[in-house]
Amino acid sequence: MKTFLAPLLLATASLVHAQAPAPVAAEGAWARSIVAGQDSSGAYMTLTAREPLTLLGAQTPAAGIVEIHEMKMEGDVMKMGAADSLPLAPGKPLRLAPGGYHFMLMDLQAPFKPGSTIAMTLRFRDAQGKERQLPVTVPVSQAAPARKH
Repeated sequence: MKTFLAPLLLATASLVHAQAPAPVAAEGAWARSIVAGQDSSGAYMTLTAREPLTLLGAQTPAAGIVEIHEMKMEGDVMKMGAADSLPLAPGKPLRLAPGGYHFMLMDLQAPFKPGSTIAMTLRFRDAQGKERQLPVTVPVSQAAPARKH
């Protein structure tokens, strides 16, 4: 009986130390398809956290580099640049969309073709300083999916 309980206790302990998923919902995810010769794309979605979180970034096997970017108008010029992180307030949706904050995917490993999907893992930090992750399947299309009402 003792030999049975020891492995069971070890397995249970390892589950307790496993990283809990981030308490955030990702909705309306999509990545823009690309044309021949293009080596970057954008990924978009709306994130709604259930507790205070900070979006730290993302990774995907589909791209060598993933950065959080912001597009904004400065005078008459549209500028884009990397953002280190983005705060998420509980219950307040953060929309990552063309023309604003978004994930910039660079050094693509293969063309993004409409109808395919890419796997992304979003990284967050919670109020206690622990890193949390959320896996997201991102459909590839030429335009954003129709919004549900």
